[in-house]
Amino acid sequence: MSWSFPIARIFGSEIRIHVTFLLLLAWIGIAYYQQGGTEAAVQGVLFILALFACVVAHEFGHVLTARRYGIMTPDITLLPIGGVARLQRMPERPGQEILVALAGPAVNLVIAMVLILILGARVDMTAMEQIDSPAIGFAVRLASVNIFLALFNLIPAFPMDGGRVLRALLALRYPRTQATEIAARIGQALAFVFGFLGLVGGNPLLIFVAIFVYLAATAEAQSTSLVDVSRSLGVADAMITQFVPLGPGSTIGEAAEQLLHTTQHEFPVVDGGGRLRGILTRTAMIHALNKTGPATPALEAIVQVPSVDPHARLEAALRHLQGGGAPAVAVIEPDGRLVGYLTPENIGELMMIQAAGGLRRPPRRPTGPLLPQ
Repeated sequence: MSWSFPIARIFGSEIRIHVTFLLLLAWIGIAYYQQGGTEAAVQGVLFILALFACVVAHEFGHVLTARRYGIMTPDITLLPIGGVARLQRMPERPGQEILVALAGPAVNLVIAMVLILILGARVDMTAMEQIDSPAIGFAVRLASVNIFLALFNLIPAFPMDGGRVLRALLALRYPRTQATEIAARIGQALAFVFGFLGLVGGNPLLIFVAIFVYLAATAEAQSTSLVDVSRSLGVADAMITQFVPLGPGSTIGEAAEQLLHTTQHEFPVVDGGGRLRGILTRTAMIHALNKTGPATPALEAIVQVPSVDPHARLEAALRHLQGGGAPAVAVIEPDGRLVGYLTPENIGELMMIQAAGGLRRPPRRPTGPLLPQ
């Protein structure tokens, strides 16, 4: 996720903090300082840090349960509204998805029970209503907020945990794509409710949650539709076959010229036999121009990307683009020759074509790009 930076790696997953989370800490510190001075500010910031430690534990409930089904989690990002675990994919079996979804709230309930039973925290309605009050004990507030997190996440607003449980239950009766669409519409409707309540009650955080839920539900529905479409198409149906490659001796300056004169954003670097050496992305190109200048060899800025066979199903390439975060997927013949590549952008174009009526005829088999001299 952009505007975030790593702070730790736990169980193979990178923990990242979004810059807006730091703004939240600053806002909490200032607000508490104005109310009670330095001591209040320190206590307020410590409570928020403890709260987000519980959020991280919540996300690892999802992560470790998903790992039982062979699903890895590259990173977890902390935002002001909570944490986002980027799983490579969600389990498609309803029972597995339900367990993964419920694992997060279950962790919060366990934390609350430990605070209540071991530390003697007493949770009642007063504590729940005054979570932000320093007059309420630290352990009581932390137990209360964990109970709140568990209950709030169980609201059936897709793609929150409760929404994922709803989708899994719907998938027992409907095809997964249709179940996702129904759950997404319910999530969007509840997002409007959150937004209305936030406007009426003057709660900007609830409005932010509403926007996040609405956009996330829309994106999740589109992603599920994309996976469904990818199973009926092959790599050759979507790959880019007309492109300008770079040779091993090309420079960043030459690549920049091609960037201006073509519509490409990624430039494969191939040898004389058409074998891929790597991909030069636009971001890497601009970074190299700023840092080392146009004479920099393109080979010094390339990235390695996964590859698939031209006869593979599109789903195989999509897994690399979505789960692995690759900027592109190379399409390589058995003899090692590059014949095309796929990017998130051209996959999105494929989805627009499918939505408008689908591919009318199968594409011609590519012969590969014109090799650089």
